[in-house]
Amino acid sequence: MNAETALERLREICLGFPEAVEAGGVGTPSFKVRGKIFAMRHSLHKVDRWSMWCKALPGAQAAIVASDPLRFFVPPYVGGKGWIGAYLDVSQDWGELRDLIEESYRMTAPKRLEAQLQHLALAAGGGVRTRTGLGQRGLRRGEPGQRHPKR
Repeated sequence: MNAETALERLREICLGFPEAVEAGGVGTPSFKVRGKIFAMRHSLHKVDRWSMWCKALPGAQAAIVASDPLRFFVPPYVGGKGWIGAYLDVSQDWGELRDLIEESYRMTAPKRLEAQLQHLALAAGGGVRTRTGLGQRGLRRGEPGQRHPKR
């Protein structure tokens, strides 16, 4: 997938969340809710390789990167805070990327907006999604040993 097509898909996902906006700054672009970044597109320095970076639940970063290091990586600068990176120049499961970005949005957005997101899902005929983490990987919010991210 070329860089522009990947950016359009990323925009479609990120701007679909309540009060999400596209901004400049750290990423090219960054996607924010209430002034806080929840996802960004970034080109790794000295490498013309676009990627998407987003927050992940505590403990999820290592599992995600280990599951497929050709698709995922620990990004510089924010990797120490648990963020994950996903290369956009390889075959990606965009449904999985959407789930990762949604989890990042939920970790960043105020509770009122998270409730609005659940309401929109119900209105669209979907189920209520809660902060459950990445079920496929067996990571659940609230399991012993997992800290909850601060809001």
